[in-house]
Amino acid sequence: MVEQNVPQRDSAALITVDMQNDFLRSDSPVKASGVKSALPNIERLVRGFREHRKPIFHSVRLYRPDGTNVDLFRRTAVEEGMRVLMPGTRGADLVAEISPCKARLMPDALLAGEFQELARNEYAFYKPRWGAFFSTGLDAQLRELGITTIVICGVNFPTGGRATVYEGAARDYRVIVVGDALGDASEDSLRELGRLGAYQKTTSACLEWLAGGQRSSAA
Repeated sequence: MVEQNVPQRDSAALITVDMQNDFLRSDSPVKASGVKSALPNIERLVRGFREHRKPIFHSVRLYRPDGTNVDLFRRTAVEEGMRVLMPGTRGADLVAEISPCKARLMPDALLAGEFQELARNEYAFYKPRWGAFFSTGLDAQLRELGITTIVICGVNFPTGGRATVYEGAARDYRVIVVGDALGDASEDSLRELGRLGAYQKTTSACLEWLAGGQRSSAA
C-alpha cells in the first residue's frame, strides 16, 4: 500500500523561516541560535530550488514601532523602544545570502497581506505570528500553484520553524524537514515530528531528491 503522505517532487515548494538580518546579526536582541551551521545549507537549498525552477516562499516578521502587531511575548519591549524588524529597515530585509539580487522588501504591501515577487517563482510574505500559515495567504498561494509538498528551512526552529511544520501538516501538506538547514533544531525535537508524518532529510539528500534521486525517508 502506498503511503498517502509521501513527498511529491514535481509539486514541491521551499519555505524559509525568519531569514532576516535582525535575526542573524550578532548584536541583535533577537539573534537566533544555530545560525552559523545552518546558513550555508539554507543557501544551498535556495540555490537548488532556483536551479530547478521550484517556488520559494520567504516568510518574514515585521514589527510596527508602536507594537500594535507584535506578539505578546515581545510587545512590551517594542513599545518601550526595542527596534528590531522595523518595516523598511535593513534589519527587516532578507539576508544577502539568500535574497535574489539583494531585493528590498516592500513593507506596506507585505503588511497589507500581499505577496511580494522578488524573482521568478520567488516571493516574500509577512506572517504576524510564529507559523507561516497563521493569518497569511500562504495556503491559498500554494493551492493555486498545485503544491502538495513543502520543504522547510530557516532559523528559529523552536518557534517559527516548528509552528510552520505543524500548520503545514494540519493542512495536509506533505512536509520535509531539513534538519541541518534549521537553526536551533535539536535531534529530539526533530524526531518528534515523525509523529506528524513529517519526513526528514539532510540538505544534500534533499537536493538529490529534488534532482530526481532517491526518495525521502520518513522521520
